Amino acid sequence: MTITASTASADRRTADPTRNNARAGGIFYLLTFAASIPALLLLSPVLNDAGYITSAGQDTRVLWGCFLDFVNAVTCIGTAVAVYPVVKRRNESLALGFVTSRMLEAAIVMIGVVSLLALVTLRQDQAGDVATGQALVAVRDWTFLFGPGFMATVNAILFGTLLYRSRLVPRIIPTMGLIGAPLLFTANLLTVFGHNTQTSGWSLLATLPVAAWELSVGIYMTTKGFRRV
Repeated sequence: MTITASTASADRRTADPTRNNARAGGIFYLLTFAASIPALLLLSPVLNDAGYITSAGQDTRVLWGCFLDFVNAVTCIGTAVAVYPVVKRRNESLALGFVTSRMLEAAIVMIGVVSLLALVTLRQDQAGDVATGQALVAVRDWTFLFGPGFMATVNAILFGTLLYRSRLVPRIIPTMGLIGAPLLFTANLLTVFGHNTQTSGWSLLATLPVAAWELSVGIYMTTKGFRRV
């Protein structure tokens, strides 16, 4: 009995208290990928058809796309909230900034979701014209640029800096985000001033390092948790 009790006590001492937080954060990161990529494909009819609001429409497909973007917004917040109790011990200001930036990103994404839902409603009620439809799609395009675009660079800098300094994950992972952040920011800034588009090859290349960083940190936290340092 004494040996069993001692073993159980030792197991409790050696158990990783941050494991659940890291796993939850990693799963939320992976869910953002699982939701955002299909959402973009499902929304293509309304995003690429200037006259969608007066057409026969593919509303069910668009509604599913909007729902997945909603899931993306929720999981976006979850990535930061899940790891906050751990990373705040390393740098509370950066940790709080990361939570706040994720919340802002989610709010911007939801503006885009609501604009497309309004477009679907107007199409179903036959109460909108092409100009109105294009305006609502333009709102969604701008939210996509400032939400998953600009805010992704802020998130990479805040969380990447936290992880790089703390060594909670291998440094190569946050390094991808810290290198990719200024590249993506530059591409987005050029888009704002009309020298680039969100679908250009340059934008795609600039997005890859940040996407690789988010996918890598999601996989690492889900499978291995945080390192003990």
